[in-house]
Formats: sequence, C-alpha cells, structure tokens
Amino acid sequence: MWPSLSRSEINAIVETSIRGGINWFDTAELYGWGESERALSQSIDDLKIKRDEIVIATKWWPVLRTSSSITTSIDTRLSALNTDKIDLYQIHNSFSFSSISSQMKEMAKLVDLGKVRYVGVSNFSARRMRKAHKELSKYGLTLVSNQVNYSLLKRQIERNGVIDTAKELGISLIAYSPLGRGLLTGKFHDNPDLINKRHIFRRYYASLNKGRLKKSSQVIEALKSIAKKYQVTPSQIALNWVINSNGSTIVTIPGATKVGQARDNAEAIKFELSEDDISYLNDVSSSF
Repeated sequence: MWPSLSRSEINAIVETSIRGGINWFDTAELYGWGESERALSQSIDDLKIKRDEIVIATKWWPVLRTSSSITTSIDTRLSALNTDKIDLYQIHNSFSFSSISSQMKEMAKLVDLGKVRYVGVSNFSARRMRKAHKELSKYGLTLVSNQVNYSLLKRQIERNGVIDTAKELGISLIAYSPLGRGLLTGKFHDNPDLINKRHIFRRYYASLNKGRLKKSSQVIEALKSIAKKYQVTPSQIALNWVINSNGSTIVTIPGATKVGQARDNAEAIKFELSEDDISYLNDVSSSF
C-alpha cells in the first residue's frame, strides 16, 4: 500500500523531522511486524540521535491475542526499537480476547518493571477509554492518550463523546490521518488522474474516488484560501487546525514518505490559526 523506502531516504526523513522540531515518533508492532520499529531505531543510530532527545511511541496488536502477550512480547518490541524503555505503549485497538481490565493490568506491570513510561490506547470509544482510565487508576497510573482518526474530513469524535471524555479526564488525543489520507493536500483535486496511480487497496483505504473529491472540494478551496493568507501550504493549514481547534487536547502524527512532506509537517507547528479561521474551517467541514 505504501512505497518501499531506502535506508538513506528514511534517514533523511527522520533527520528533516528532527531539525524541524519534531521529536516524537509513533510506530507499531503491526507496521511490517516490527519492520517500521527497526527502521526507526536504525535511523536513530545512523544519525547518532541521543535517545533522551526523542519520544518513541509504539503499539501492541491485540487481535486474536490475549493480554498475556503484552508482557511476553515486550522484549521483542524493545529489541526492535533498540531501547530499554518505550515512552508511550498503546493498545492498538479494542479487538482482543482479553478484557480492558486485564490489558491495563499487564500494562501496569510493564510500567512497574520500568519497560514502559506511559500507557495509551488507540481507536477506543469514549466508553472504553473511560474504562481503561478507571482500571489504570487502580495501579496509581493514568491513561495518557487515545489515538484516533481525526481531520477536517473525519470529525466524528466531536459527536460521539470521545473529545468530551478526553477533556473531562485530561487524556490527550493523538490524531492519525490528519490529512484525510492525502485528500487534504489538494493534490488529488488538482489532478484527479493521480487517483488511478494509487494501488487499489490504498484507493479503497483512503476512499479516493470522484465522489469523495466532489464532496470535499469546498473544504479544499477553504484550505487554499487560508493558506495564501498565511503563505503556507493547504496541508499545513489542515494540520494546524487539528492541533489548535480544541485547545491543548489534540496532537497529531502526520506521516511522511518524502523529505518534502517531513519538512511540510514540521513547518505546520510554527504558526497558529486565528479563531476566525478555525471557525471558518469548522463551518465548511461540518458535514464530515
């Protein structure tokens, strides 16, 4: 679904991110079954980046597994990442043979062992997030994050209680796919033929089709208009909206397969949208 990158390309992306002020990298066991983690750790080593200068987050894959594998597989994760401690360890989704209670118990063990610094979840509903938070509190710990799909084209968490619950409990939300899986860059609207160059599974995954382009066109035009005002790119406006439209509750993890994308991501944190511009974007994307 995504291009295979050379070692030099990966190093350049990581280095560009670091130089741009990005010091937090999110990966997962599922991404190539450890290949992404190994690629990140290799770049950290190649670039001679000090471990205490960056934050590493990864995720345990729960599907068709029980919570016991959280602790039995942790050394594999640490080895792949070439580190003795994971800064943020997350449950990748809520589909597991084990209860949230037992998962949080195992996570708490890892914190106690000093192998994990903080515990988070991903793709959890408001109810499940609240449950995980409650269970961790039994061990004197706090659920620090929930990683969710959020962008100008994916605003369901504003309506299903996830944001409200996060604000109530002091949990950070980590927005993945903040660029609507590429749609919010505007490149597909400018050149629809690019859709046909994407792998069929990637087109399906990102809902890349003419109907989607038409429905989102008003949002793209708004992004382009505001981008001219700030002299930045539409994607930087889209990212800035994610991190500034809900106070300090939401952070984001845009991906990059090119150095230019990494640079674009980093530049998105160097300005702040006005309340009027945020309100305007809220209005034009309200149907999403």
